[in-house]
Amino acid sequence: MTVEDGVKRYRSIWLSDIHLGTRGCQAEILLDFLRHSESENLYLVGDIVDGWRLKKGWYWPQSHNDVVQKILRRARKGTKVFLIPGNHDEAFREFVGLQFGGVTILEDTVHLTADGRRFLVIHGDQFDAVVKYAKWLAYVGDTAYVTLLGINTAFNWARRKLGFPYWSISAYLKHRTKKAVEFIGNFETALADEARRRQVDGVICGHIHHAEMREINGVTYVNDGDWVESCTALVEHENGELEILRWSDIVASRTVLKVAA
Repeated sequence: MTVEDGVKRYRSIWLSDIHLGTRGCQAEILLDFLRHSESENLYLVGDIVDGWRLKKGWYWPQSHNDVVQKILRRARKGTKVFLIPGNHDEAFREFVGLQFGGVTILEDTVHLTADGRRFLVIHGDQFDAVVKYAKWLAYVGDTAYVTLLGINTAFNWARRKLGFPYWSISAYLKHRTKKAVEFIGNFETALADEARRRQVDGVICGHIHHAEMREINGVTYVNDGDWVESCTALVEHENGELEILRWSDIVASRTVLKVAA
C-alpha cells in the first residue's frame, strides 16, 4: 500500500453487497472510502445493485449514481474492474463474459495474490439453501430485512444528530441470534469446502453481510462484508497481505479527531 495526497493505493479491493437502489445502502460512506482509496484491481462481488428492491419501487438518489460513476471512472483510468453478480443483481448473469464500460462480468474467478496464493472469488448465494431451493422464502426474508433497515435508518439519523457514529441494529441482532450464527457457520464451511474442491488456497465472497477472515480446515475463508450494515471492504496490500477495513469506524475516528482538534 502506498499513500499519496491522503489516498491509499492498494493492489486489490473487494466490495460486495452495496445494494444500490435501497434506502439501507450507505452510499455516502462508500463514496468516502472510494475518495480515499485506489487499486490496480477492483472486484465487485455481487449484490451491487438491488434488482429485487427496484422491481418493487424505484429509489435512486444522486449518491447512488455517484457510486456508479466513480466505479466507471476507475475503469476508464485503467483499474481492472470485475463484476461477479449475486442473487439481488442476478440479471447481470445473462452477460457473463462480456464487458460494459470497462467492467468485465464474470460468474466467478480466481485471484492470484502478490505472495502467490490463489483465491476463488464468488458471491456465494449458490451455497445458500434458502436462495437456491426456496426463493420465495428469501423474498419474504428480504421484505422483513428491509423493514428492519428502515428502522435502522431512522435510528442512525437520530444518532448522527446527537454526534454518535453509525451503528447497525440489524447486524447486532443477527450476530446474537442462534439460528443466524448457525447459518453463517454452515455458509462459511460450505464456501471453504468449495475452495478445497477447486484446489485453491482460499475463497473471497459476500452475500451474508458478515465480514470475516479465518482459517477453516486449511483454507482461508474471507468475506468482504457489505455496505448496508458493516460498511467494510477487503483490500490486498502490495505484499499480498489481506485486510478487512471497517470504514464506518474509520470515518467515526476521523470525526472524533476533528472534534478534538
